[in-house]
Amino acid sequence: MSGLKDAMDKLKKAASKNRDKVDRGVDAAAEAAKKKTQGKYDDQIDTAAEKGKDFMEDQTRDDRDR
Repeated sequence: MSGLKDAMDKLKKAASKNRDKVDRGVDAAAEAAKKKTQGKYDDQIDTAAEKGKDFMEDQTRDDRDR
């Protein structure tokens, strides 16, 4: 199990150092999903993207504070 924890710690560290890239990736994925669903679920996709960015912010906050 420590291998998974180590991998998650590395991922969090990388995400905290590249926050702008993570946000752009989430936005790009959201736009692709909107295009694929032809606008039918735009509001839900926007909400999920914002929650995803908020989650990453919460997960990486501790790493930036260290």
